[in-house]
Amino acid sequence: MSKNAKETLLVVEDDPGLQKQMRWGFDSYEVLVAGDRESAIAQLRRRMPSVMTLDLGLPPDPDGVSQGFETLRQVIELCPDTKVIVITGNQDRTYAVQAVGMGAYDFYQKPFDSDILGLVIERAFRLHQLQQENRKLQERQVATSLHGMITGDPGMLRVTRTMEKLGPSNATVLLLGESGTGKELLARALHDLSPRNTHRFVALNCAAIPENLLESELFGYEKGAFTGAVKQTRGKIEYANEGTLFLDEVGDLPSGLQAKLLRFLQERVVERIGGREEIPVDVRIVCATHQNLREMMRQGRFREDLYYRLSEIVIDIPPLRDREGDATLLANAFLAKFTEQQGKGHMNFSEEAAQAIESNPWPGNVRELENAVRRAVIMADGNRIGCDDLGVGNVEGKAEPVNLRQVREEAERRAIVRSLARSDGNLVKAAELLGVSRPTLYDLLNRYGLKAGR
Repeated sequence: MSKNAKETLLVVEDDPGLQKQMRWGFDSYEVLVAGDRESAIAQLRRRMPSVMTLDLGLPPDPDGVSQGFETLRQVIELCPDTKVIVITGNQDRTYAVQAVGMGAYDFYQKPFDSDILGLVIERAFRLHQLQQENRKLQERQVATSLHGMITGDPGMLRVTRTMEKLGPSNATVLLLGESGTGKELLARALHDLSPRNTHRFVALNCAAIPENLLESELFGYEKGAFTGAVKQTRGKIEYANEGTLFLDEVGDLPSGLQAKLLRFLQERVVERIGGREEIPVDVRIVCATHQNLREMMRQGRFREDLYYRLSEIVIDIPPLRDREGDATLLANAFLAKFTEQQGKGHMNFSEEAAQAIESNPWPGNVRELENAVRRAVIMADGNRIGCDDLGVGNVEGKAEPVNLRQVREEAERRAIVRSLARSDGNLVKAAELLGVSRPTLYDLLNRYGLKAGR
């Protein structure tokens, strides 16, 4: 990034002369100075600089490297994106190489030359900027690589990134999540991202088909195999050859079919009901369930060997109530979709309805929210949707604030409470964790009416 952008540079140096020199030499940056490990970590927590220079010889061990290495270790742990340039003496090349091995970006050997060190610093800023831009770009690409997936929640974004990695593989994937969380949507995304996407995606809900018909649905049957079998019929497994078979609610699979499915997963061949021929099938299996399969195994209701065959990769999908901001995001997307389908003009949610959407726990998850918005679009008299139209009524509990000042104050209060808990009420340690001075912490305690520790 250009120096004119006034990026923050943290200089960790105990020599006052060098501190002054570096302030003067790099005045096109916002230069922060720290003379020891504690103040360096406090500045790091407070400002999270993109780049920092670190002299390994810091008090109380100015002639050694113990404090410098400990500072580097903490920086890498707290702010792994910060680029650390280690400053060493002429005889300390070994320590410099060791620091790079620990995770430092680069090293620079004294004597101080602002032009040469400036080039190293500028390159570090540029690399940091490129990495941040690349990360943002990857997050923006979620919507294009996973069609129909709408999310801004960090936990759900991690799920989508995992799906992108799994897509090109042939791994058997088990999707775990409550009903309505979008398991079939993610299964289709896995298929679309795979080399099998030119072949069929075949879905079968194991809970929706009677037990006496489920075997023929899965494995097919020969003509005359049973009453009504008037022609040879391929099953879902065979029908999905070279594509993807999605078994939804696999936890409802009867025990007899669990054994047959296990044999198919081991041998990759099927036998139709009433047949003797073993038919090889190349298919990727993706399963999903809202049930606790481990608990079912303990109760003897689900085969342990089948579970380990199905769970090469397990993905837990968070419920909608745990996805920060997604309910509102999805509600607006559904609103646009259904107003277009119903041929209605522009519609929007009232303030009360927006708060209800955000506060409602949505036990039916995305499916329940989608149905509520569809109902609201149909039932609303005007172009403004209220709580009654959504069918949610007044939701108990207070909605999260969206005013930035309120959000900031609430976040500050929570951080102070956590720091006091972690430090067992020790105000010096709590202030260090928060990256503030002790007097500042006293002011914050008074502001939020919190009790001081010791």
